Amino acid sequence: EVQLVESEGGLVQTGGSLRLSCTASGIPHADYAIGWFRQAPSKEREVISCISNNGRHSYYVDSVKDRFTISSDNAKTTVYLQMNSLKPEDTAVYYCAARPRAIISTMATARGYEYWGQGTQVTVSS
Repeated sequence: EVQLVESEGGLVQTGGSLRLSCTASGIPHADYAIGWFRQAPSKEREVISCISNNGRHSYYVDSVKDRFTISSDNAKTTVYLQMNSLKPEDTAVYYCAARPRAIISTMATARGYEYWGQGTQVTVSS
């Protein structure tokens, strides 16, 4: 059984930091990439960052570039999203998802993600 389990989000003040983790089991880690998505109220789910199956390539949407960092542990079983300089507009439900490996431009779209975590709420107060 495939499972993606996200760590708990939380409430932080503007300018604060939070680290989310996504632990994946039941998938061949060497062949799967992980993406982080978020969905704010009344907005579509968007991919904000992803990391390739080998951990060598990553993508960030412009709105989080230079503030968020995606990384994985050596075994590629856990992927982290370090979020710094948080803003109220970062408030959303955050999801991690797994897809078969692909080039970055493909991973940076919502297509192809097969498995999803349950989502975790991140709220940034102003």
